[in-house]
Amino acid sequence: MLNIAYNALSGGRCLEDLELKRNDEAYLNLIGATRIPDPTTAGDFCRRFETKADIDALHDAIDDARRIVWARQPQEFVERAIVDMDGHTVETTGECKEGMDINYESRWGYHLLLISLANTKEPLRIMNRPGNRPSHEGAAAYVDSVIVSSRTSNC
Repeated sequence: MLNIAYNALSGGRCLEDLELKRNDEAYLNLIGATRIPDPTTAGDFCRRFETKADIDALHDAIDDARRIVWARQPQEFVERAIVDMDGHTVETTGECKEGMDINYESRWGYHLLLISLANTKEPLRIMNRPGNRPSHEGAAAYVDSVIVSSRTSNC
């Protein structure tokens, strides 16, 4: 998932752009990987999440794993968490893809919201929205879910 998000944030316009990044040593170092899945495998993975409930279940599973890791950290780690939010427009070339729309610059795409823990740079939530949505839309609910998740892990 992180690979797919970084693909979009680093100028990738579609999953096929992952093919170029598979041999990009700087990109692989950035995400801490020695290799990444090919675009076909990444697409198969993405298609498994058909509903909001599917995505929420994925977030819950990641939160469960995160709680285990956070519980092993020293006390200084959990004293202060800085949550960072960033909205980013990702252009696409397929005007008929579900959920995409024209943004304020008249470009087709999606408007991603990435909520991360600034302390560790780990993504906490990723929300995909149509390209014409304002940056704040839906952000409050996702921030609330991050806060609830961090409280249940004593962070």
